[in-house]
Amino acid sequence: MTWTKNRLTQGYGSLLLLISLLPYGLMNVILTVNNCTQNCILQTTPGTSQSLKCAVQNHSQEEELLWFREDRRVDLKDENKINSSDICIYPVTEDDNGVTFTCKLKRNQSMSISVILNVTYEPILNGTDLRRVEEGSNIKIDCKVKSNPPAQMMWYRNDSLLNLEKDHHQIYQTSELLQLSISKVQKSDNGTYSCHANSPLKLEIKDFHLIVEDKKFTVPIEPIITATVVVVLTIGFGLIARRKAIMKLCIKDKKSQSDTSL
Repeated sequence: MTWTKNRLTQGYGSLLLLISLLPYGLMNVILTVNNCTQNCILQTTPGTSQSLKCAVQNHSQEEELLWFREDRRVDLKDENKINSSDICIYPVTEDDNGVTFTCKLKRNQSMSISVILNVTYEPILNGTDLRRVEEGSNIKIDCKVKSNPPAQMMWYRNDSLLNLEKDHHQIYQTSELLQLSISKVQKSDNGTYSCHANSPLKLEIKDFHLIVEDKKFTVPIEPIITATVVVVLTIGFGLIARRKAIMKLCIKDKKSQSDTSL
């Protein structure tokens, strides 16, 4: 019995010590954002305006608040810092999806509450519409996609699901890219390739037009230059040799004329 009382006394003593070590006035302080007492997710859409209100509950003194967008501190006016603080996000964009806004108590920043934006929007597709390639070359067609919720991605050709040929077609896909690679392009690859992004919100389609051109005849420059140099040098050496021969003939003729006059 005595042992039990001692254990209880030690437990109460530890609890009192822990309470005494807490920063003054923080024991019952609670932070809320839009009346949420825990981290939460805010559903929203592009083009809208969203207000976030952080408030200190059960405070016994004036408390200054801080706001952060991810790791970057948000500038606040002096009158928008004490006991409650509001920030406005306008306009909400697709790039705000997944961004975390955090409200913290300045004198003890371990006390915080966060809101994560979940921005839902239809698929957005981008890429170069028209591609030209020489027959026999390789080409990659990039369909860039942004979508929340994620979209199911597929390639179509001339309004039919693309029939992937081994060693001729290859698909590479990430959360933001659907890439079609075509090796050794043939004339039969001419046509319209469609990138289909099917999300629960909408089916979005973007067309890419591929034009396969005749292979251009390329003149081998280096062999021509080499041959030209050889011809020029040959002609040059030939002229020099001929000049020497002509000079010798002229000298011989002059000598013969001199001998005759004597």
